[in-house]
Amino acid sequence: MAILRVNAGIAFRSRWPSSSQRRESIQHSTTQAPTAQAEEKVGQTQESNSLLALNQAASMSAKGHIAVNSDGQDAQWLNIVWTLTPATTVGRALVSATERLRDVGIDTPQLDAQVILAYVLKRARSWLFAHHDHKLSAEEAEAYTDLIIRRSHHEPVAYLTRCKEFYGVEFYVDSRVLIPRPETELLVDAVLNQIEMFSEEMAIGEHIHMLDVGTGCGAIAVAVATNCPELKVYATDVSPDAIAVARENIKRLDKRLQITLLEGDLLSPLANKVDLNRVDIIAANLPYINTTDYGTLEPDVRDFEPKLALEAGPDGLDAIHRLLIQAPGVLKRGGVIFLEIGSDQGAAVLDLIQELMPNAAFVNLRQDYNGRDRLVTIVP
Repeated sequence: MAILRVNAGIAFRSRWPSSSQRRESIQHSTTQAPTAQAEEKVGQTQESNSLLALNQAASMSAKGHIAVNSDGQDAQWLNIVWTLTPATTVGRALVSATERLRDVGIDTPQLDAQVILAYVLKRARSWLFAHHDHKLSAEEAEAYTDLIIRRSHHEPVAYLTRCKEFYGVEFYVDSRVLIPRPETELLVDAVLNQIEMFSEEMAIGEHIHMLDVGTGCGAIAVAVATNCPELKVYATDVSPDAIAVARENIKRLDKRLQITLLEGDLLSPLANKVDLNRVDIIAANLPYINTTDYGTLEPDVRDFEPKLALEAGPDGLDAIHRLLIQAPGVLKRGGVIFLEIGSDQGAAVLDLIQELMPNAAFVNLRQDYNGRDRLVTIVP
């Protein structure tokens, strides 16, 4: 079994926009200043001295007071109630909320405060930079207070706003489904490139069939089908809640997409839906966190996202193992399997493939844009 290792930076030359091209500035450093134009507008309403005073006042307001212990360290104040009053300005709300989130250990306090306020006000995030003096209504102040308090308890921003962008598409998400991650876009890139190659070889009238195993909110299925409307997609998930969310996303985004949702474990619900040996592509982002690591996850993930979509036994390979056993039974000759894996699982997954598919025609391990093992491609 020949194994090819490549880095994502040179793995693809696709006609589809790259992940970095699609990703908005929302994923840039949270300490990055607003654009020059936005700064100029803000500067017209507040001078630097005023901003300094605003930061100091908001900090005291957010904390109530600062107690100092004998070591000179800030005392714990996390149980102090944080709230905004009606007529609070956008600028003051952002500074106060950012301070609150920073002090409870949120990694991206400024960005989160901005995204949540933009959601409450039903405005673009860029709008906030030019409207620091805009006053919040009583309802807006109450809604923002509630969401910031929930975020301070580490509830993910995507669950608060019920929205997550993935591959240029805005998906509805809530606590029933895993939040789509940017690294999974690498899998979509690979699938789209494979579809392009298959399309060049197919006769007129033939259709490519793809399986999205463990679809969750439907992110992979919808992202691929949106770029390839002629594609026939079957998407499975063992969770009825996930199927419900995926169905909502398909209806909301484009009812014309040829996506069939099937509830069941891995490939088990396909027996009566897809002719055997007629599937060209299997794409799967399955649970791959081992039991030990699951207990050490950040609270944003461990305490809020569904464990069913994350944890996969002592070595994190339970779901992947079972899929590799089932896949040859539904995959067309020359078909391709794409698996997202954990960043430390490359060697273990390759060993598993060698055990279960010793005669595989092609196995490829690819790294993501951070140089970590992320995607395995298999032609059994």
